[in-house]
Amino acid sequence: MRNRMPSYQPWCHGNITRSKAEDLLSKAARDGSFLIRDSESIQGAYALCVLYQNCVYTYRILPNEDKKLSVQASEGVPIRFFCMLPELVEAYYSPNMGLVTHLQYPVQREEEIDEEPESNNLPPQLPPRNFPANDVKDSEPKSSEQACKSLSDTYLMRLQQMDLSIIPEEHQMAIQEYFRISVCLDAEQVQNGYPNLPGLKKLTMTICKNLNSEISRILPALEVFHRALDQQLSPGIGYFPRQMSADSGQCISFRLEQLTKLLYSIEDKAKSSVFESIGYEGGHRKSLIPLVTFEVKQESLGISTKMFLKVDVENGKLYFKKSKDGPEDKYFVHNKILKLVKSQKMPTKLAIAVETEKEKILRKEFGFDNTKKREGFCQLLQQMKNKHSEKPEPDMITVFVGTWNMGNAAPPHNINSWFQCKGLGKTSDDTADHIPHDFYVIGSQEDPLGEREWADTVKNVLRNITNISFKQVAIHTLWNIRIVVLAKPEHENRISHIFSDSVKTGIANTLGNKGAVGVSFMFNGTSFGFVNSHLTSGSEKKLRRNQNYTNILRFLNLGDKKLNPFDITHRFTHLFWLGDLNYRVEFPSTEAEYIVTKIKQQQYQELLSKDQLSMERNDGKVFLHFDEEEITFPPTYRFERDTREKYAYTKAKATGTKYNLPSWCDRVLWKSYPLVHVVCQAYGCTNDIMTSDHSPLFASFEVGVASQFVSKQDPNSAPQGGIQIMNCVATLLTKSKTKFFIEYHSSCLEVTVKTSEGDNMEHSDGSIKVWFGNQVELTPIISDPEYLLDQHILICVKSTDSDESYGEGCVALRAAQSSYTEFQITLTHHGEKTGTLTGGIQLRTSEGKPTEKLYDFIKVEKDDTVTSKGKGCDANNYMGVSFQRGTVTDKGWSYSMPPKNLPIAGQVNKESKKSGYDVGTRSPTGKSLNPIGEGDVVSEMFDNPLYGSMGRAHGWGKDQDHQQKDHLTPDPTFTTTKPPDGDPDRPPVPTPRNRSYTCSETRPQPPTPATLLPPAHKKPVVPSRSEGGMVHNRPPLPSKSRPGVPEPQAPKPRDYRDNSELPSKHRPPARPGQPQPHRDMHPEVPKMGRSVK
Repeated sequence: MRNRMPSYQPWCHGNITRSKAEDLLSKAARDGSFLIRDSESIQGAYALCVLYQNCVYTYRILPNEDKKLSVQASEGVPIRFFCMLPELVEAYYSPNMGLVTHLQYPVQREEEIDEEPESNNLPPQLPPRNFPANDVKDSEPKSSEQACKSLSDTYLMRLQQMDLSIIPEEHQMAIQEYFRISVCLDAEQVQNGYPNLPGLKKLTMTICKNLNSEISRILPALEVFHRALDQQLSPGIGYFPRQMSADSGQCISFRLEQLTKLLYSIEDKAKSSVFESIGYEGGHRKSLIPLVTFEVKQESLGISTKMFLKVDVENGKLYFKKSKDGPEDKYFVHNKILKLVKSQKMPTKLAIAVETEKEKILRKEFGFDNTKKREGFCQLLQQMKNKHSEKPEPDMITVFVGTWNMGNAAPPHNINSWFQCKGLGKTSDDTADHIPHDFYVIGSQEDPLGEREWADTVKNVLRNITNISFKQVAIHTLWNIRIVVLAKPEHENRISHIFSDSVKTGIANTLGNKGAVGVSFMFNGTSFGFVNSHLTSGSEKKLRRNQNYTNILRFLNLGDKKLNPFDITHRFTHLFWLGDLNYRVEFPSTEAEYIVTKIKQQQYQELLSKDQLSMERNDGKVFLHFDEEEITFPPTYRFERDTREKYAYTKAKATGTKYNLPSWCDRVLWKSYPLVHVVCQAYGCTNDIMTSDHSPLFASFEVGVASQFVSKQDPNSAPQGGIQIMNCVATLLTKSKTKFFIEYHSSCLEVTVKTSEGDNMEHSDGSIKVWFGNQVELTPIISDPEYLLDQHILICVKSTDSDESYGEGCVALRAAQSSYTEFQITLTHHGEKTGTLTGGIQLRTSEGKPTEKLYDFIKVEKDDTVTSKGKGCDANNYMGVSFQRGTVTDKGWSYSMPPKNLPIAGQVNKESKKSGYDVGTRSPTGKSLNPIGEGDVVSEMFDNPLYGSMGRAHGWGKDQDHQQKDHLTPDPTFTTTKPPDGDPDRPPVPTPRNRSYTCSETRPQPPTPATLLPPAHKKPVVPSRSEGGMVHNRPPLPSKSRPGVPEPQAPKPRDYRDNSELPSKHRPPARPGQPQPHRDMHPEVPKMGRSVK
């Protein structure tokens, strides 16, 4: 079908985005301007975009069964069919064809600046392939007979130069016979379409005759031994097929591989049996973590006492000792260790809450030598809790993510430091060396090895470090760009729906020397995506790199195919993006020595302020709503090979000196759904792997996962769950003339749900405000809160005429755990901000108490504000971490509870009736922290005209009546489960540890609910033929002016890297009585280049 869109036509724009098409038409600024692009919603279809009166009208061009094309125009206009697009365009130059106006001015396609070849003036390296040994540069064609003779002569000549005395005579003769005759016969077989190389197989069988017979002799014994160890298999059924030991004609390399796998499997099973026989709990690991002792100081009545904490992960015990070699009679078992509480003010201080034999709770405080030791202790204790947990499935795992541009050089023999997160930056302590991750994701660029060679190399390294034979989940290669995903063997049955794909972004987007490879899979009920990319090089090619990112985001085909409207940034619970992104430090080349001096002084902040990736992210051009851990390591590029002491930032060329300033080219970023547990435990680079001009980069993460849930409740007696979403208002940055509806997607829903058509209100700044007044109730497949609170609703705002997305976002159901909650999310499409959506959400779940998550074992306590009662909510404190006002990270979402005096249904918790809660002061598991007191700043909100209680804001005009009319009150029959009550015998629950998400300070303020007549229900929208945006189809504008929901305000961006101060040095928070600045009644919506001047 694509050949119907010839590239030489001026109006032909291929697969440009909808927003780009709007930009081009806005610049044309003439009625009747038009272009044709690919449809974003239907494969093989097109979109005709026409400009009329400063608005863009979009019509779908669809092929029928005979591949003839027709335009979906206004009702009542006869449909015409065309064989080719040029014929169609020519016909619609005529008026009265059903379009808003006839076609007049084709908009020219912008010339895309293609990537130039690499700076060394060499052509891009071709993908690895096997060349014949006689491959010469002669361009004269040779006959097959000549080629075979040349091949034979070449190998025989090589053989004559070798010392053959070390091999048996019969093997010498067999090899010579193969090179003299059989290699030519094999070549002929290949030419005839039979690539099995029978001559080579015969040779290997001859050489390996004794080995093969020995394998045949010993393999039956090993298989019997393996079956005896494997208790899960039925008697008499072996893991490997019985014919393997009998069929000596199989490929010897295959048999050796099977033998090796069998030996590893026997070793794992034997260890497991031995461990169980001597009392070790099976756990979910096969490797042993050695005993580790920490020297600490215990403060008591102002007196510091030396103590020793000995951690036995395998037996689940923590010993408290007064001397290193003292008695071990005082210890606590894993289930008696209740909480670890990190001090934020003192980074070496840790409190341990334990339960004594008399069921009393003791809180012991210790000081470690340094922060890294404290983190190592916490990781070991977390590993102990995970290992001995009674949960059938894990709710948290750890993921190692590494990226390395290998510089087309083989790796050194020892690369252990990379996988142990050792080197520079935020690194792991030695005590955590033997803690294996659940997943290892390794991205490489300019990788000279074959897939199998590299995968085996990594597996061997991990086996040496962890004593575990990791399973390969996936491997995918695009030329020299590769991604490998390995997992612990016990996770094999938890992994499903594995996909991999690649996108080329090299010269003209057709060469794979630059581009990306990706892998996605499900781990129980949690989706993971990993992207390894190698973007365009060169300091001056920042915009080309941005385009590379957009192309990868649009065309990398991973994840659930049912989520077609969503790109990869919305398809996964956790998405990790790694690679040589090639963004540079934007300094003039004359500052090279100054940069090197700053690096030697470890003064990175000034250099990072000129980091291109950070600047582009701050401007919202790439990696919107992604996170990156703070960079505390030196630039990973461009080193002189075989040393890490010198940066080779110059290269002599015929045209002059080429500069490659030291830069942080290699990066790891991530994006997770709202209110999902993610903690980056390490982020740095090695300093002992020096074969490339790049240093390997590592990052490790602790992430929350959801299990494949099986409800314990009787499905026949359990009440039906429900999810109510209401009062949705979208502000879209578009010039399109169309109607909109919302689609709700989620794995917890049986079907995708569509709303009725919204009501539009156009604004002079080029945006459109759309009200979706009707309340929508979604029915989840399971109503158990243990399941439902881990789920998310994906939201997509679509047009009725083209069924194309105008923005996507995500809402966490955990935000509405206690009561009706209002949300604001940033809508994005193809990585670009396209608007905002505000609304309210309320849950109805069955009775049940969600269990505590394993990751809630470790908390972070803000020493100066957290008290035993949890009072004192701090507007500048989120999850126990303070931040300066005005530097809030734009996460793309925020949640807020209604003010405390509003009659919101479903608030069954008495305390929640007295005070309002912000989800920003709760852990992801919904445990309420820091309730707002009676005298806090919340009461001042009711004097704000945004709430419609004290006054009327000027200038709202017609918008207000529309909002007030459609605003719905939460259903009083919608009740939620009671939040889990704290155990009165346990110590106070401090704020959770530093999560990777923040809440926006500029939350949408909730309106006053009013009891109103429900609006007339509209039929769900089924995308159909466009109505052409005719005037008679536009809704009447409201005329009255009443208070209502304010327009959503874009949160202020926050960049942690610009702040070199420690958290304890942040400016003090605003006092509760301090008045807040008034918000503008007309917050300005950022323009996206669609307004027509």
